[in-house]
Amino acid sequence: MQITKDAVALIHYTLTDDEGKTIDSSAGGEPLAYIHGNGNLIPGLERELEGKGEGDKLDVKITPADGYGEFDKALIQQVPRRALKGVGNLHVGMQLHAQSEHGVRAVTITQLQGDMVTLDGNHPLAGKNLNFKVEIVSVRAATEEELSHGHVHGPGGHHH
Repeated sequence: MQITKDAVALIHYTLTDDEGKTIDSSAGGEPLAYIHGNGNLIPGLERELEGKGEGDKLDVKITPADGYGEFDKALIQQVPRRALKGVGNLHVGMQLHAQSEHGVRAVTITQLQGDMVTLDGNHPLAGKNLNFKVEIVSVRAATEEELSHGHVHGPGGHHH
């Protein structure tokens, strides 16, 4: 079976940046299970996996436009530390959820300077090329229950 819309695919992958540094990998663990064509993966990787089958291996480079988007300086904001009252132990790298005009957005503290806190609403991989080594372990049709729940059940997926 080939990977098409609503197929369940199990893949092993290693994600590296342009310098070859591993960002994420399923090596040594369970393969990633996802329902194809339902927005579970970044658009560029889904497009590259379309039509592939069990046992296929591929190396793909995904540009920011097809990954987590371009880096947007407008998503960086400085706020006074008092605006985050009630949030203890502020530190660089801490992730928070903030209300924005587009709903709740994850933000990361990138700098603490005096009474000011710099928050970055970009995804940590925004603006970066993403290099994937992928091996397709298996492909099968999704069940009606999986499609209605929006995720894979059983091995490699969600257990209720």
